[in-house]
Amino acid sequence: MPTVRELRAMAGEEPITMLTAYDAPTAEIVDGADVDVILVGDSLGNTSLGYETTLPVTVDDVARHVGAVSRATEEALVVADMPFLSFGVDEADSLENAGRMLKEAGAQAVKLECGPHTVDLTEKMVQLGIPVMAHLGLTPQHVNQYGGYPRQGTDREAAERILDLAVAHEEAGAFSLVLEHVPANLAAEITAALESPTIGIGAGPDCDGQVLVVDDAVGLSGWSPSFSKRFGNVREEMESAVEEYVEAVESGEFPADEHSHEERDLDDLY
Repeated sequence: MPTVRELRAMAGEEPITMLTAYDAPTAEIVDGADVDVILVGDSLGNTSLGYETTLPVTVDDVARHVGAVSRATEEALVVADMPFLSFGVDEADSLENAGRMLKEAGAQAVKLECGPHTVDLTEKMVQLGIPVMAHLGLTPQHVNQYGGYPRQGTDREAAERILDLAVAHEEAGAFSLVLEHVPANLAAEITAALESPTIGIGAGPDCDGQVLVVDDAVGLSGWSPSFSKRFGNVREEMESAVEEYVEAVESGEFPADEHSHEERDLDDLY
């Protein structure tokens, strides 16, 4: 698997691929496709747990899914997304929660939705041996503050604030930066300003890498954002398979003789 040091060295040299995964079978498929980074995102709240936002996701939720993904992954770098209020409130709790993702669940790094409050925390985590992937732009854990999921950095003041925070987190030791739903030219400016790689989602083509939610990429989700792209239609395939299963059971076609066996000694038990 690429180390955080090797991933950092990929900036400007070769495109970085990152996808989310939340379970072992998906992680095995993503890893087998030579994706560089698997993010166990708190988006599991939307994709797997049925929540409308990521806010209800707990540390236990993420740790459980990180464990499943890490056990199925051999090559990709596994990054654990730190959920809402699991960091940034109390330093000791933040470090313990993040450390648990590495020590118990098997991740190699954590991702923080960042702001001014996470600069010093990033530095402390890195000092303790917890690699940090920063995340700026649209940070979904701020959904109530935003009133939704609007594009970020659309005026000069906001853009400069994101750029300054990107530089500050790199100086604090973050090995990479996710940029979500920001203007492409802002993402290009930030990418040029940093030595560490930027990984974009809805941030244009000039980032060092790209990330998507795997459910969106394979066409499993019922809805996906405008900056995403479907590379398959897994939802349609699953719907077709389930409908065929129901029809086969109801018609008596399944199970057929080849799907079961008999033991002669068990005849005439009753």
